[in-house]
Amino acid sequence: MSGILDAVVIGAGSAGLGVSQVLKQLSLDHLVLERSRIGETWRTQRWDSFRLNSPKIRSMLPGDSFDGPDPWGASTQHEFVAYLESYAARHKLPVRTETPVLEMTRDNGLFQVATPACTLRSRNVVVATGSLNCPMRPHWSAELPLALPQLDCSAYRNAAELERGAVLVVGSGQSGGQIAEDLVLAGRSVFLATSRAGRLVRCYRGGDIFNWMTLSGFLDVQRETLILPSGKLPPRALLGATHTISLQSLSAQGVVLLGRFTGVENGTLQFGDEVREHIRFADDSSAEVKRFLDRYIASAGLDAPPPEEDPAETIAARLPDPPIRSIDWATIGIRSVIWCTGFKGNFRWVHINGALDAAGQPVHRDGIGIIPGLYFTGLDFASTRKSGTIPGVAEEATRLANHLAKRARDIA
Repeated sequence: MSGILDAVVIGAGSAGLGVSQVLKQLSLDHLVLERSRIGETWRTQRWDSFRLNSPKIRSMLPGDSFDGPDPWGASTQHEFVAYLESYAARHKLPVRTETPVLEMTRDNGLFQVATPACTLRSRNVVVATGSLNCPMRPHWSAELPLALPQLDCSAYRNAAELERGAVLVVGSGQSGGQIAEDLVLAGRSVFLATSRAGRLVRCYRGGDIFNWMTLSGFLDVQRETLILPSGKLPPRALLGATHTISLQSLSAQGVVLLGRFTGVENGTLQFGDEVREHIRFADDSSAEVKRFLDRYIASAGLDAPPPEEDPAETIAARLPDPPIRSIDWATIGIRSVIWCTGFKGNFRWVHINGALDAAGQPVHRDGIGIIPGLYFTGLDFASTRKSGTIPGVAEEATRLANHLAKRARDIA
């Protein structure tokens, strides 16, 4: 392709399509490159019973408003993929599917984006591949016996696809809690190695928790205030898509709660003794969010119902006594391990000095890269608690596209 584009958007998920729509409204010449199909990660990295945590009415992309049934319902991944395809078609977005980016470089102020068919030249690039598409495992996962199958949560589909026997789920954040429940409801024996993760109730004071968090400004809290003393960001709190999920409610369903998975010793699986602390932490985090919302409701003078108890939070935890610290996996019948221990982004194709840090992740501030003209959207906690979520797309897309448009005018 000859000529110079105003922008190339890499990735046709919700973030990339949202940016494309705003760029189109600003009359900027651009293309969206997608390695496979629209919404590929949603198609291939979700389990069968998966549903979005944000309600339908809060999951609209720029230029759309919800007018269908069940506005506070939770979409399946298939419904959301269909929405993304419809969105791209209705807004006539310039998406090129089956067009992976092999390499991105920069020369004389222009970005060179190499694909199998051609190399595109652009004044700006918006990387919309996100930071949650490459699963991570602890380094000692390699010490697990070869006879014990391991898979990441992104590869899990349903209980029937696993080998017969018990399942160890590692990590009790968003994916771990939901997958553990999916497995136990399918009749599997489930062990859950818990972690220090918060919890959110599904409904509170007569409304959906996501709506309350949006209205109150809870999702607008800046990234800087969320960073832990370790320098890391906290995991997303466990939020069931259709109902509240807690560690204690999982235990009441038969999930065996363990402490943190610490490694392998003499062929046995080792765990810490933090289960009660992890339950307390989740309880405290839920209570803290409720206090935040209560203050907002009071200050706004809203006529909301009084706080109510959630059965998933009031039910008593059923814990092993004494705590299980070591498991002979073969004897107890564990036949699968599912890692729910986080993700990172894949940016290995970005070959521009200074664009990535030592860990291969973007160097940016609020999605604006350190390299002029380079932008990142869809990154988890990029600027606020909302960043990286579908409800955050419209706001971020508008901000980054307007910044890009001003830059395009300045260098024209």
